[in-house]
Amino acid sequence: MADKQNVPVRKAVIPVAGLGTRFLPATKATPKEMLPVVDKPAIQYVVEEAVGAGLSDVLMVTGRNKRPLEDHFDRVDGLESALKDKGDEKKLALVQNASELADIHYVRQGDPLGLGHAVLKSHQHVGQEPFAVLLGDDLIDEANPILPKMIEVQERTGGSVVALMEVPADTINLYGCAAVEETGEDGVVRVTGLVEKPEPESAPSNLAIIGRYVLAPEIFDVLRVTPPGRGNEIQLTDALETLAADPDSAGVYGVVFSGDRYDTGDKISYLKAVVQLAGRREDLADELNTWLRDYVAALDAPQSGGASDR
Repeated sequence: MADKQNVPVRKAVIPVAGLGTRFLPATKATPKEMLPVVDKPAIQYVVEEAVGAGLSDVLMVTGRNKRPLEDHFDRVDGLESALKDKGDEKKLALVQNASELADIHYVRQGDPLGLGHAVLKSHQHVGQEPFAVLLGDDLIDEANPILPKMIEVQERTGGSVVALMEVPADTINLYGCAAVEETGEDGVVRVTGLVEKPEPESAPSNLAIIGRYVLAPEIFDVLRVTPPGRGNEIQLTDALETLAADPDSAGVYGVVFSGDRYDTGDKISYLKAVVQLAGRREDLADELNTWLRDYVAALDAPQSGGASDR
């Protein structure tokens, strides 16, 4: 990975056109990205992560029924006036923060043709610059961010970078999976191949791609000619596989993540995110954690009056 001078990463793309069917009926009229994680919608955590990595130019690739996303990051004059009149400066600051987080743009995906197609829709906004892609389902704990390291690797190599995480071998069929080789740098690997949702017995590793990418602009040319793959969708994984195998490309690298990550599109992972993030907040931790300890103790306690007493 020789040093080279590259264009800095300045923009983030967040695909949010998915239907959220795993959370029906809650997502029938509410975008899945707007489901609250404690007292903020999941999508706000993702935007805050991008901004925290220095990416304040954000493009959301939306679909039908996603208007509440735009409303959340817009000004709400009536609400702000009401909070001002009440003198509630704390809540007013929370409301205004969402609309002042970043310079947010929107483009419609139109037809749900896959993640690769959603990324391709960002080309006009991104241009010929490297850019980050953050999936709205994935929350990365702010205590251990991965995006800054990914950006550093991309700017140093000129290639594309994916976030990787070790998962149990029997769950690799839920993810894109990477074949890798060592680079000599701790936590950074070179990706030699990618497979979308392989069967465990044929997976090249237990390294799964999670929802963070930092992509070189050459990805757009590849996506344009990438045919539909798994699920009859244009898969970003397939385009990255092409780049990984192309000796004329700048290559594909992986940064291995070892922190906390939550899939808010999965019910159990969503509940874990709510409990763990709330359990770390100064205003909620004491009461919540005390209740959780009591609740778990009650579950573990012998039950009286049940079948075992008869």
